[in-house]
Amino acid sequence: MTLSALRFAPTTSPFSPLRSSSLHGAPLRFTTSLATRPRRHLCATCTASNVSPSAIWSLQELHLDEKEAEALFLQHPELELAPPESLRSRVLALQSVGIDDLSLRRIVARRPEILLAPELGPFLEFARDELKGLKPAKLERLLTTTHPKFLTGIAARVTRLMEHGVPGEKLGHLLNHVHIRKVFCERPLKDLEEIILFLKRFSWPDLVVRRPMILNLDLHDQLIPRVEFLAELGGGDEAAAAALIAKLPALLSYTVEHFKSHLEFWRSVGLSDEELFKIALVYPNIFSVSKERKLGPRVEFLRQCGMDAEDIFRFLVKAPLYVSLSFKDNLSKKLTFLVKIGYKHRTRELAWAVGATTRTSCENMQRVLGLFFSHGLSCDDVLGMSKKHPQVLQYNHASLEKKMEFLIGYMERDVGEILVFPAFLGYKLDDRIKKRYEIKREVRGKGMSLNKLLSVSTDRFY
Repeated sequence: MTLSALRFAPTTSPFSPLRSSSLHGAPLRFTTSLATRPRRHLCATCTASNVSPSAIWSLQELHLDEKEAEALFLQHPELELAPPESLRSRVLALQSVGIDDLSLRRIVARRPEILLAPELGPFLEFARDELKGLKPAKLERLLTTTHPKFLTGIAARVTRLMEHGVPGEKLGHLLNHVHIRKVFCERPLKDLEEIILFLKRFSWPDLVVRRPMILNLDLHDQLIPRVEFLAELGGGDEAAAAALIAKLPALLSYTVEHFKSHLEFWRSVGLSDEELFKIALVYPNIFSVSKERKLGPRVEFLRQCGMDAEDIFRFLVKAPLYVSLSFKDNLSKKLTFLVKIGYKHRTRELAWAVGATTRTSCENMQRVLGLFFSHGLSCDDVLGMSKKHPQVLQYNHASLEKKMEFLIGYMERDVGEILVFPAFLGYKLDDRIKKRYEIKREVRGKGMSLNKLLSVSTDRFY
């Protein structure tokens, strides 16, 4: 640190000495940094500058050299008047909340008043005891940008969150993701209370625990207009809007203008407001997808496959992930697999098949196809199965392998039976297939119909 870095503007704030124990608890132990160094040069420097050696030594926890300490005292003579023990205690109090030596020097360089400000003691105590998980970098940013006198209200405001149900162990996480000075220093307590009461209509406190940045928003200019827009989009049903927000609290981060631009896009596709809202209930991230890079090209592909607006709506309700997946890294590879097994380009069947594979990875899909081929099935066989039971290509390959081994090895059935009833591969092996097979085998033997064995309801089966 250079002398120029310590040329502070003189402060006019009155300071009073702090108690020797900065956090009002048991005396804190001091590390020995400058205390173990030779003090000959310190004394010489102090004598020349009329700064007492005891004053400079009181800041040994800052790891300042002689010139830096001297510059600090010369720029802020009130520090020399403070009891050395109170300065050391304050430094140790800052260290107790996770501020390391380098950060401490930066903070003192920008706001030396933190070494004496009486308002800081209670805040540091609250941060140490209640704000577990608060990142030191976040705390450093707060201390360097906020005068200590504005920190006094943080404890009351954060405590109000706890009184309204926010778990204490989540407070550090919450403060790490909000603008602390704006939310807990500058905002009046009554305004924070109004926001809390408003958000309680939307799965509070889970809402702010999952998306703390919501607390940064203004109630009247941001939160209320956005909620009203979503409720209007849902036909005036605020409960439905609340359900949508609960699924994705980040929706409240989008502006009304952003929502309107997406609404206009889907209207141009031919979807109604109600249909868009239904898609959003299934997949709230529909509002976060880029219209230019993804929505436009994805919709155009569906149109090229012969889908109209009604088809597109039904498709997106069943396969909403389609609009978010990368074409290069995901969809293009799946299209290649589907065309290889026999699907025709630009057909509705191809579009629906793509939709059925959106919830599986390319690697898993490739392994599923390889599994079928290893059991002697042809491309035509797999094509027929996927048309009859589209989900078959997205099942986990390891699970499918176990079911086919059970079918062929234990049940002694021909692999061709899954061509007739591919839904067999969708039932749980232990809870449904094995259990029902063992029950009925004693009565009907091994040749029972797979369809009748598995598709009848539990009530009818037993």
